[in-house]
This record gives sequence, C-alpha cells and structure tokens, in this order.
Amino acid sequence: MRLSNTLTRRKDELPPPPGPIRMYFCGPTVYQRIHVGNARPFVLSMWLKRWLELQGYEVTLVENITDVNDKIYDAAPGKSAELAGRASAWYVEDTDLLGLGRPDFEPKAAESVPAIVAAIEELVARDFAYDVKGDVYFRVARYPEYGQLSRQRPEQVEEQEPSPLKEDPRDFALWKATKTGEDTSWESPWGRGRPGWHIECSVMAEQNLGPVFEIHGGGLDLVFPHHENELAQSRALGHEFARIWMQNGMLRFVGEKMSKSLGNVVTLREALDRWARETVLLFFMSAHWSKPLDFSDETMEQARAQVETFRNAFIEGGTGSAEWSELAGALEDDFNTADALAVLHGWRATGALALLRRGLALFGLESLAELPEAPSEILDLAQARAQARAEGNFEQADAARREIEALGWEIRDGGVEGFQLVPKR
Repeated sequence: MRLSNTLTRRKDELPPPPGPIRMYFCGPTVYQRIHVGNARPFVLSMWLKRWLELQGYEVTLVENITDVNDKIYDAAPGKSAELAGRASAWYVEDTDLLGLGRPDFEPKAAESVPAIVAAIEELVARDFAYDVKGDVYFRVARYPEYGQLSRQRPEQVEEQEPSPLKEDPRDFALWKATKTGEDTSWESPWGRGRPGWHIECSVMAEQNLGPVFEIHGGGLDLVFPHHENELAQSRALGHEFARIWMQNGMLRFVGEKMSKSLGNVVTLREALDRWARETVLLFFMSAHWSKPLDFSDETMEQARAQVETFRNAFIEGGTGSAEWSELAGALEDDFNTADALAVLHGWRATGALALLRRGLALFGLESLAELPEAPSEILDLAQARAQARAEGNFEQADAARREIEALGWEIRDGGVEGFQLVPKR
C-alpha cells in the first residue's frame, strides 16, 4: 500500500502485512464542541485503521486530546481545567455518534506532563533548548534540517509566539511559566508552568508508539508550525519519529476554510442531527483525503441523495457480480476514498449487492444495507392497501397509503410481498 508523504513529497510504500503499523493523529484542542471539519482526521484515521486491519496488518492508532493549551485558557480564564474536562467528554460523545469505534489510545496532555518534563530536560542537556525566566525554548538554529517538512527556508521562518526573551525569533516554546489567570500548572526544574503545544504531541506519540512509527496524521493547517516543530524536537532527541506524514485537506465553508476563529463553523453534532451519520460519512468519502472539501447545504444534500440511492439498491435487489480487487485498487493507491466511492456506485448499478454490503461496512455505512422491519400496524395497512388495489378499490388504497405516510413510512410497489415498506428520511 502506498501513501502520499508530506516529508518526502512522494507516495511511500508501507511495509508488508502484518507490519506493525503504528499511527498517531493529532486530535482536537478541547474548548468547545468540535466542528464538522475537526472530525475529518478522526474519520480518516478510523477508516484507515479498518482497511489496514482487513489487509492483515497489526495496527495501533493513537489520537490525542489537547487539554492544556492557550486557547483553553483564553476561553475560560481561571476555569480552563473545568472547560477542558467538559469539552473532552463532548468530543468523545460526538465522535461516538459516527459509529466508527474509538482509537486504541486517546492520551491527554494533562496526564502526560512528567514525561514531557523529562523530554524537555533531555533537550536542554543536549543544548537544543534553553531556559529563560521560567520559559524553555527550542533552539531552531541548532537543528539545521528545520523546515524539511513544510519546505520553509530556516532564514525565512516566521516568528512563533513573539517574546523578547528568546535568543532567536524562530525559537518555539517547550515549557511556559505560569501567567496570571492560568489555573493549571505543574512543578518543573524551571519553576511552575505547563507544556507548550508541540512537545505535548511528540511525547504523547512516543509514549504510546515508541521513538519511531509509520504514520503521523492531522489537518493540513498543522504542517507548520505544529508538525514541523514536532519533527524537529523529536529528531533532536535522536528519535526517527514518524516516517509518513499525511495531512488531510481542510473543510471549506462555501469556499472559505471552516474555523472557530472565523465564526463560520457547523458543529459535528449539528451536522449529525440535521443530515444523519450516513450522510456525513459519505460526504467525507467524496474527496481524496489530501484535498479540500466544500461544505454547504448543497454538497450535503448531494451526499444525502447518494445515501438514498444506496438504500434503494438493497430494496430493489440484484444478483450482479464484481471483483473486490476494484475497491482494493482504489484504497491501496493512496487510500483514495473518492475512487472507492465510484467503485461502490458501480457495484450498486450492476446489482453486486454482496460486495456492496461489504464495501459499505468498511466505511461505517452498513446500515444502508439493513432494511428495517415495519411495525405490525404499518404492515396491516400495507396489506389492506394491497387487497384494496387487487379489488380495484383505489380510493381505499390511496387512503391506506396516506395513513402509512402519516405514520412515517413509505410504501413502494414490488418485492416478494408485492410491496416494500421503507421509513421516511
């Protein structure tokens, strides 16, 4: 299997099964309910895990929760820990509704502070970091390969977290001294404080996967500075760290990146309540993971129409045949879900329902192949309608149909019983 690698700018081969394949995906910073764009790396990671396991790989997936961060302090001064706890629970609740399961490990930054302090101490001992008035910064100048992931030239790197205390404007924080209004802090060799964002992920990844692992994922907006800094500080510790970096494209809200700062967000919960999980999942399938996705009422309605098309295929039935290798080919070449979706539609059109059911299940869409059983009340009305039609009493048949629809069901002619009952969506 080949995956596009931001670090090498090529498609790199995974080792053959059983691997292992160890994956780390950057999860959310928790200070409010996640928006639908935040869900894309979660969905991608769970799909990729499912596919690799189906191919015989031993897979470990880690997806962190960032519960110590400037954004949380800003959102709830003096009560950031309380907010982070609530928002962490919201994140799990909302992503559970996608029906894809959970990562193997979901570490939190607040639970990883001792290991983070140890990593920073080693960077200081190696002269890759320095302490100034309780803050600790990474020395970018000491790491000549800085910029290799984002392709930024070291002399042109923008300043991160401006501070007159830094030796070099490019240096970034590993540890931050406690400031007024920050309600969480830990003891360290440099005084009370808390970790910087970047070192949190390096340590949480290595705690669960070791100093080298196969895949690191996250949103495209994290390539710089977050992922660049992760790579630099881990390599400075002498660790290979991640071999393949796969950053997913952003969700665009009518052409503009969806973000909390812009205020143009739709929460995942809102999207699921309005369009249902199957529509949200199929929407995520509709573009290659590295490409942007346009989110709008129109694109979501298009996804919902495709969902109904798949449901109808199982209502109508079919005995066609196809080859699983068609789907495998799309996914083995850079995990192209858009091409995989086209394959599924091909199977639908030819009535290859056994393969279609298996393919949909891979992406958490097995419910599209499940035909719900109508309650006895609805079944009695349908049978009465069928009898009325047989007797030529079309007025009575139409009345039965209207009553069925009023109860939330749709009746369609055909099938073994002469009719089919489908819940209205």
